[in-house]
Amino acid sequence: MNTELLKRVVIREARTEDDAAIGELLVEAFVTQYAKKLPEVVYTEARKQSLRDTASKRAVAKVLVAELDGRVVGTVALWPPGAPGSEAWLPGAADLRHLATSVELHGQGLSIPLMEAAERVAREWGVPAICLHVRRGAAGVARMYQRRGFTREPSADLDTPSVYLEAYVLRLAGRGQGGDRHEPHG
Repeated sequence: MNTELLKRVVIREARTEDDAAIGELLVEAFVTQYAKKLPEVVYTEARKQSLRDTASKRAVAKVLVAELDGRVVGTVALWPPGAPGSEAWLPGAADLRHLATSVELHGQGLSIPLMEAAERVAREWGVPAICLHVRRGAAGVARMYQRRGFTREPSADLDTPSVYLEAYVLRLAGRGQGGDRHEPHG
């Protein structure tokens, strides 16, 4: 972790003028990461187009960016409960997706402030949990989430025609109650 670099990073909500930078960052990070660790993974033009469609994502989810010296160098998106496109399987839970950092900054700890900010937003929303999926075989990505307290939830795995996604959940303490107690939702 590069603490000097992290001191210069600003985490903020994405704006319209960030859309292109976020889209390219996602494509570069996902394609590069999987090319190294899972060479059999191929990103189609349709998938790249979907990753680049930041405006649609911002319309339904909270998209955060990490900015360094005026440049977007990281991003993460959090879908609120019930939002269109959410893949959260628990009632009232948020769905976290598209965590990525600039390839040249991988290994610098940039995902930490992005995850802290996303978890803070989820707590502000008062959700009981954050759900997410990790491509099967992306063991390093899964370990990173597990270090943050996410636990494996095999019953919520997604087996799509193009990819098998393993489910993880971070259960949040109930609003203002501490411990592991959760308030019921709806």
